[in-house]
Amino acid sequence: MALPILKFLVATAFLLALLILVARVLFPVPVFKQRLATIALPPAQTGALADALDQHGKNHAGLTGIAPLQNGADAFAARFMLADAAVSSLDVQYYIWRADMTGYLLLDALRRAADRGVRVRLLLDDNGISGLDPALSALDAHRNAEVRIYNPFNLRRFKRVSFGFDFFRLNRRMHNKAFTVDGRVSILGGRNIGDEYFGTGTNPLQVDLDVLAVGAIVPQISADFDRYWAAKSVHPARQILGKPGRTDPIPHPITLGLSRFDTDPQRSEYQTLLQSSNIIAALAAGTLDLEWTKAILVSDDPIKGEGAVPREDLLATRLLQAVGEIKTRFDGITPYFVPGAAGVKAFATLQSRGVTVRMLTNSLEATDVVPVHAGYSKRREAMLRAGVTLFELRRQAVGQIKPDVFGPFGSSGSNLHAKTFAVDGTRIFVGSFNFDPRSTTLNTEMGLLIESERMALAMHSAFDQGLNGLAWRVEIRGRNPVWIDTASGTETRDEPGASPIKRLALIIVGWLPVEWLL
Repeated sequence: MALPILKFLVATAFLLALLILVARVLFPVPVFKQRLATIALPPAQTGALADALDQHGKNHAGLTGIAPLQNGADAFAARFMLADAAVSSLDVQYYIWRADMTGYLLLDALRRAADRGVRVRLLLDDNGISGLDPALSALDAHRNAEVRIYNPFNLRRFKRVSFGFDFFRLNRRMHNKAFTVDGRVSILGGRNIGDEYFGTGTNPLQVDLDVLAVGAIVPQISADFDRYWAAKSVHPARQILGKPGRTDPIPHPITLGLSRFDTDPQRSEYQTLLQSSNIIAALAAGTLDLEWTKAILVSDDPIKGEGAVPREDLLATRLLQAVGEIKTRFDGITPYFVPGAAGVKAFATLQSRGVTVRMLTNSLEATDVVPVHAGYSKRREAMLRAGVTLFELRRQAVGQIKPDVFGPFGSSGSNLHAKTFAVDGTRIFVGSFNFDPRSTTLNTEMGLLIESERMALAMHSAFDQGLNGLAWRVEIRGRNPVWIDTASGTETRDEPGASPIKRLALIIVGWLPVEWLL
């Protein structure tokens, strides 16, 4: 009996290997034939941004001005208004760009900038641009714009099928987010481009964090963009998406996509928001609440998308070096928290040295990726027993979260997407990096380590106050965890959001050797 089963398994494995080989031959890795070499333009010397920032630069030479973008509406307005103010260049890099209202509004802003003669360079990961091929192809055809695609899929239709025969390449993605205007202003942090990241739409809204940066750090962000723009994993859009169809006399694909939202009440609300936004005027008047300080850009080498890189070259390693010794407090916020055995050991070591470690992540009821929660829950008890304080964000009703509830940031939302941590009341990291193996070894990431007592102490204070009742505090009672409502003090031993199917999924994923993928 065992022999026929063994023969069947061997035959099945051989057939799968043959199918993968045939698929790799029929649908090979995209290879670009030629690519125009371009680099960031020098900072603009004219225009609204140059006029607004020249005096600031003289008064704060060598420093970086930082302003947290405290909610999704502000984060959207900042991008939109800065794009409209651009006179020379827009260098834009994102992991996800949705084909929704905010996605098309910002694409239209890029196109209008190109129409004004602004050079637009748009770099997108191919995993997050579903439904946008025609619009991106049309933008790429503009004489003043170029679109490039990071690590493109072998297939355009049924893209996810490509994972079946080219998994190990396609499993590496560009998770970076940056929006740089005229070489003068950059926005970077955790937000992608899509309705849920800006506080609108039908998808669960994200609690997220961006910062607006001016001054000394901006040329470094531009140079980092150039590094990715020229990377081997980055391909010209025309060679991936094909040439655009005719756009005249039929509507331009971006115009057509945007027209789907002409009657959407939320578009009218956004128009009102944009008319009332004063970010450019605030920069010019010096009334924008900029904190002038020191900041360090930490970014993965784009070669990470081609395969494993030495540990000393990883963002995680260099970020730890930049942070330096942690003396008293470490408060972290991440939507996807998979510390692994090494992470648990590192947190336990900090606790043993007298450092208070507190982490906020999504609860099971709030998470949008149940397998990742399995990777977290597998290590949860060990972290609690090591003395780490754990909070899990409760699933919130839209509008329930106040703007300042998490200290330096806040947004109406139903699940967590921000990636940040504060250290010793003196410095804070804001970026795209999650505390998980995927961010550490598979995806490229970036972020800013900022010297800011104001932002760091605000985050510490939010944890001190129990996150204003918006998160469960998890503790160990005997052998099992309990979830404590920090507002009422009531406890439950049933994991919030758990169902029989989810419990089974957590158990199965916890058994499987997939932690490195999470």
